Amino acid sequence: MANSATGPLSPDQLAPLIDHTLLKPEATAAEVLRYCEEARRFRFCSVCVNPVHVVAVAEALRGSGVKTCSVVGFPLGATTPRDKAAETANAVRNGADEIDMVINIGALREGRLDAVREDIAAVRAACPGKVLKVIIETCLLDDAQKREACRLAAEAGADFVKTSTGFSTGGATVADVALMRGVVGAALGVKASGGIRTLEAAQAMISAGATRIGASSGVALVTQAPAVAGSY
Repeated sequence: MANSATGPLSPDQLAPLIDHTLLKPEATAAEVLRYCEEARRFRFCSVCVNPVHVVAVAEALRGSGVKTCSVVGFPLGATTPRDKAAETANAVRNGADEIDMVINIGALREGRLDAVREDIAAVRAACPGKVLKVIIETCLLDDAQKREACRLAAEAGADFVKTSTGFSTGGATVADVALMRGVVGAALGVKASGGIRTLEAAQAMISAGATRIGASSGVALVTQAPAVAGSY
């Protein structure tokens, strides 16, 4: 699943790598449906939303080829494995094709690696056959912890490791994407998310090894229009 691009991607090539993301708590139903319309128009990979919107997104995207993505344990990761598994199972029942979960960050920082692995494994077991992305929140970790988080995600059966929620102290960086790709090799995807608002920034992440881009500014990325300041 490593990136195989040999040069800059065109907007049409970039679009299928984008998770068109709307995770702000004040998002309205109308805004969510607009994101779905944009995703269908530009052929983005998925629309990524909070669980409350999954039913509406799955219905709006039906037959389009665009996937429905739900976050779990978001944005803190500070719920129990049982809670995350239940949230995941409910999202899948409601139509989610992909799950982006946040790890137990405190457990990782404390070195309770079995707890982190079990947390991810519980979500993995609750979404068989679905794509699982594991958010490690790189801005809160040192490099050794980032590497450990990637290894644990791989051991627990994740499909992707993901840099950030976009709701903490920082977002994706080229250095973190490269580090994560170095750990998981070609076995897992790497999703860069948080603060990616220009085509140039997206290209830099892909060159570093990202195979998916999470952004609320997906339309700006593929049309090179100005992105909204402060967007995910």
